[in-house]
Amino acid sequence: MLVSSSALSKVKNSVREKVFLGYEPTPELLGILTVYFVQGILGLARLAVSFFLKDELLLTPVQVAALFGVVSLPWILKPLFGFLSDGLPIFGYRRRPYLILSGILGAISWISLATIVHTAIGAAIAIALSSLSVAVSDVIVDSLVVQRVRGESQAQAGSLQSLCWVASALGGLITAYLSGILLEYFTTRTIFWITASFPLLVSVAAWLIAESPVSKDASIDDDSDFVSVRHQLQELRAAVSQKAIWLPAAFIFLWQATPTSESAFFFFATNELHFEPEFLGRVHLVTSIALLVGVWIFQRFLKTVPFRIIFAWTIALSAVLGMTMLVLVTHTNRALGIDDHWFSLGDSIILTVMGRIAYMPFLVLAARLCPPGVEATLFALLMSVSNLGGLISHQFGAVLMYWLGITETNFNSLWVLVIISNLTRLLPLLFINWLPAADSQTETPTTPTSQPALTPP
Repeated sequence: MLVSSSALSKVKNSVREKVFLGYEPTPELLGILTVYFVQGILGLARLAVSFFLKDELLLTPVQVAALFGVVSLPWILKPLFGFLSDGLPIFGYRRRPYLILSGILGAISWISLATIVHTAIGAAIAIALSSLSVAVSDVIVDSLVVQRVRGESQAQAGSLQSLCWVASALGGLITAYLSGILLEYFTTRTIFWITASFPLLVSVAAWLIAESPVSKDASIDDDSDFVSVRHQLQELRAAVSQKAIWLPAAFIFLWQATPTSESAFFFFATNELHFEPEFLGRVHLVTSIALLVGVWIFQRFLKTVPFRIIFAWTIALSAVLGMTMLVLVTHTNRALGIDDHWFSLGDSIILTVMGRIAYMPFLVLAARLCPPGVEATLFALLMSVSNLGGLISHQFGAVLMYWLGITETNFNSLWVLVIISNLTRLLPLLFINWLPAADSQTETPTTPTSQPALTPP
């Protein structure tokens, strides 16, 4: 009996150290990880949304690009959600009710897509509400993590953030291939029904969060809430007025704001190359693994490389490698005896790894720019700047597609869009000096989910 007890203790310790990176798997930690896991698993509907907009609502590439840009708006407002949560408790609680409401809102948005949405405007509203749901839950769990790592060592804080990122990545890996294969057997609306169940897990996980109610002494506590928020705003204003912060933020914005051809490529892949949903799901699976490879390469070899050097090289290489899409667009790969599927898969892997290698120092840079006292809020603001750049990127892409006459069946000018999108990607190099000079990149806690959950494939 003693041996069994000792063995069980060893197993528990092993699970705690190897699975939970040294953290006790408390109900609260499981609740936090569940929220991050749901953010990843919502990728199940990513392809279904794109096919729904293309085949059922009959939207053009221009309209899809514009729509995906608009529905990312909630991610730009993330700091506002943080202020609301901090300064406006619901029934005396600052975190739990917002998580519950975000889960319910997410379920409603997916149910709407599965039932009553039949127009582009309705789809935009429903998808935007889904993005709002994820953005709010993201802000809340980020604040919970920040609270729990406060006072811990830097190594411990990084471990907790890594654990959260792994939970999100695991959800994404599970649904990457399923997002395509399920479309072979079910309608898009059926997949929306399935997806609607996942946000409810967030509402359930909210009850695992250990939170004490705000004191009922409103005359004191409410004033302290407003004083705290006002003080935070003052600190935030002082921080963003520093050139050392707003210049790198401006670089981040320019880096993300160059026009994208993603929506046009989705239509090209499905209407011109006739890629099936199952293959697109396979691409998502492989690129999800490539994301992890990119993180490993950065952590293993590049995390001490100065910001300016790693950004310069990744931006330049991404632009050059992005030009390889011309081979697919012009069908040159066929003349070389390379199948469309294999070329697309290999190209996606390389570009995904490069993209993740570039994004990791961005997260480190954003975290290191945050002065004490406003870390979470300023980090959310920097993420919002990045997401605003992404919104403009989609709108620029939509405008270029309109000017070039690219439609759901006409891809004659797609090669021009590829050239423009990759050449403009080099523009931020003109402002590379806006980044901090040679500065070692030590491990810094960053949030694992800082991008909108729904982006076009």
